[in-house]
Amino acid sequence: MSVLIAIPARYASSRYPGKPLVKLRGASGKSLSLIERSWRAAKEVGGVDRVVVATDDDRIKAASEAFGAEVVMTSPDCTNGTERCAEAFAALGGGYDIVVNLQGDAPLTPHWFIEDLISGLRDAPDTEIATPVLRCDGVTLNGFLKDRKEGRVGGTTAVFAQNRKAMYFSKEVIPFTTRAYGDAEETPVFHHVGVYAYRPDALSAYPSWPVGPLEQQEGLEQLRFMENGRSVLCVEVASKGRQFWELNNPEDVPKIEGMMADMGLD
Repeated sequence: MSVLIAIPARYASSRYPGKPLVKLRGASGKSLSLIERSWRAAKEVGGVDRVVVATDDDRIKAASEAFGAEVVMTSPDCTNGTERCAEAFAALGGGYDIVVNLQGDAPLTPHWFIEDLISGLRDAPDTEIATPVLRCDGVTLNGFLKDRKEGRVGGTTAVFAQNRKAMYFSKEVIPFTTRAYGDAEETPVFHHVGVYAYRPDALSAYPSWPVGPLEQQEGLEQLRFMENGRSVLCVEVASKGRQFWELNNPEDVPKIEGMMADMGLD
């Protein structure tokens, strides 16, 4: 099966304008933009035929082409990354069996997260959309709870059935828990990793569906699939000692840089 990775990136983020061009310092002190680090993460994934940056912004286009990325220009009317990926896929003329949406704010996504995601979708022929989930340790869960307590939207959490089909995604911490967990202890909470793998028919249909009340309330694009009766497969991935965090707020920059320093990532 042929695989395309599209990295949707927009400049006008409501929470963090200009986020794709924010510099992140690696372990050796090298500073690279968020979009370049996300592109580098995509290029490490095995079995991928093509990687493109999908944007509507000339500044992101210029920066991406400067470090060697292929860029597909998309409409400023795209409301989320999935719509942008669908438009990029159409602009390229289709021709891929699986399209992966690696959102441009996840530079710490290890290659095996995406490889396992692609394998999970390949092994489930009746499934149209898949996304990774990572069981939270105490450090991650406490970070989520701290963000919410201080009024920030941190990571997204997921709950799913025994067949791994998603039941719900939320920016709140679900399931509800009051127990205190140690830093390295496993918890019942799963962090939704902001990557998606789609089959072309589902991706192409997505922009034509109306935004439902759950997507509108949570601001989570994957809920549109569920509100239109499409199941989403949750593929559990393993951290293998790798720290993971997404850049959602300015406060996340030093946190991610600290993780990169701890892991020796440049």
